[in-house]
Amino acid sequence: MDSKKMRRELEARLAGEERLITFDREKDQLRFESKKNGKGITVSIPGILAKWDIEKEKAIDEIVYYVEEGLRAMDDSIQLTDHEKKIFPVIRSASFPTEAEEGIPFLIDEHTAETKIYYAYDMGKTYRLIDTRILEKEGWDASRIREIALFNVRSLSTSLKEDQVAGNSFYFLNTNDGYDASRILNKGFLNEIEKQITGRMVLAVPHQDVLIIADIRNDRGYDVIAQMAMSFFASGRVPVTALSFYYEDGELEPIFILGKNK
Repeated sequence: MDSKKMRRELEARLAGEERLITFDREKDQLRFESKKNGKGITVSIPGILAKWDIEKEKAIDEIVYYVEEGLRAMDDSIQLTDHEKKIFPVIRSASFPTEAEEGIPFLIDEHTAETKIYYAYDMGKTYRLIDTRILEKEGWDASRIREIALFNVRSLSTSLKEDQVAGNSFYFLNTNDGYDASRILNKGFLNEIEKQITGRMVLAVPHQDVLIIADIRNDRGYDVIAQMAMSFFASGRVPVTALSFYYEDGELEPIFILGKNK
């Protein structure tokens, strides 16, 4: 698969009378835009090719899904009032865009040096990030969004899968509901886990669809969590950060782990 074939494949699968598709040859990017409202999504073909080398058709399926649902979300108007249960926080990397393509700022809060908190309106298969225009239209203030979102994230399931490696315990939260990484904001849940940790508690949110909690009891454990975080970060549809965090007394501290073993 080369760039030209990938471009043709995406254009064929995402074509539609209601869409305008343009290609930026210099940047090797495709843009899919709604003729209805002028909003669109731009994707980088080299990035998709890199994932295709590993995941083959799954990489294409994921980007088609991302564009389809993203454009649908942009077309739909949202109503916050009487739909409070649809408001959730989402974790993004510190380098994630701070505004929508039209230049409207998203509602954002600081989290760590590596991550920020955005807020989303759940639309079923996808969600829309809440921006200041939505707040103004609804007559809401930011504090109301924050309060509701943090309340709602505490209502999400927190079932974990456990794995043991070299005397260390690793727990994975991966429901694929779009808010797995958001569980890192559920301090009640994290504090309960902390009581069970016998070593050092380390967290990772390499992409939006996973939260890793580690009970690190020896040096080998640090190597393992570093490798896990990097692997998940490279494969995630919405990467967040490959760094891990110490968790102690409700506080997160980013750590850089130099892996030695494979």
